[in-house]
Amino acid sequence: IDWKGKLYLAPLTTVGNLPFRRICKKFGADITCGEMAVAENLLNGGKQEWALVRRHESEDIFGVQICGNNPYLLTKCAQMLEENISMDFLDINCGCPIDMFYEKGAGSGLMTREKPLTAAVECMSKVLSCPLTVKMRTGVQSDKNIAHKLIPKLKGYDVSLFTVHGRSREQRYTKLADWDYIEECAKVANPIPLFGNGDVLSYEDYNAGLSSGNVSGVMMARGALIKPWIFQEIKEQRHIDMPAQERLDILKDYANYGLEHWGSDSQGVETTRRFMLEWISFLHRYIPFGVLEVTPQKINDRPPPYKGRNELETLMASGNYEDWIKL
Repeated sequence: IDWKGKLYLAPLTTVGNLPFRRICKKFGADITCGEMAVAENLLNGGKQEWALVRRHESEDIFGVQICGNNPYLLTKCAQMLEENISMDFLDINCGCPIDMFYEKGAGSGLMTREKPLTAAVECMSKVLSCPLTVKMRTGVQSDKNIAHKLIPKLKGYDVSLFTVHGRSREQRYTKLADWDYIEECAKVANPIPLFGNGDVLSYEDYNAGLSSGNVSGVMMARGALIKPWIFQEIKEQRHIDMPAQERLDILKDYANYGLEHWGSDSQGVETTRRFMLEWISFLHRYIPFGVLEVTPQKINDRPPPYKGRNELETLMASGNYEDWIKL
């Protein structure tokens, strides 16, 4: 895979499902990745876990991300995925901050366990015919970055791409992403490409992330949830003032994709509703470009309640879950 300059939709737990990825593909996402799947659950044949690694035919560069704490199980899972599904790359999750994974030494906990991590990367790269990638945070503690120390130790094991989310596990989303540190990691990773991740909500944010020439590309996460047309904005280098009716049409497309993916029976309808509501909890944070006083919108901005240019725009800006249910 030629990674450089491609627009990468992050693997997003629960919200990065197949119907949402289809929406992002329509708006120009180049690379998509399935939601984080637990290696042990895949090996045990968990039906829900296997649903996470399904790809849609529109996903032309599609990866799978797995999470685990045991090099043997991670390698066994990699081999099983290699033999049974269609994927263009496999990503190791070293960034998940959730306690239940961290406390078991998986997700961001794997960053503190250098020997198991390097063993997993070495062994997995040997059983895969597709590229192996690694996604990590800056570190675990807010004041102790360790990604730049791990990257050189993993470079020798045929890693195709590194991604660094510019926050530590402790920070979660409370502080701005540290793009200066991402830049430092990119220099250490060279010649292996490194993507940065964090706080990109406009083409200006994207351009700033790549301005030095060392970072190879940008991964979009919350920015894509708040406005999935960000991929189109970046490619066209302009702001899109997305009308409320068109945003409602995007939700209608999502509903149709959801019923196609999860089924149109009562369970499929409820599953689609549940994930749509979860997505709207991000989508309502979009401030229409035409009503912004200061541009561009920043990802952590929280505007006061405002009246939109029509009733639908006001409804779609509501932070009240009852209004989300109306939608």
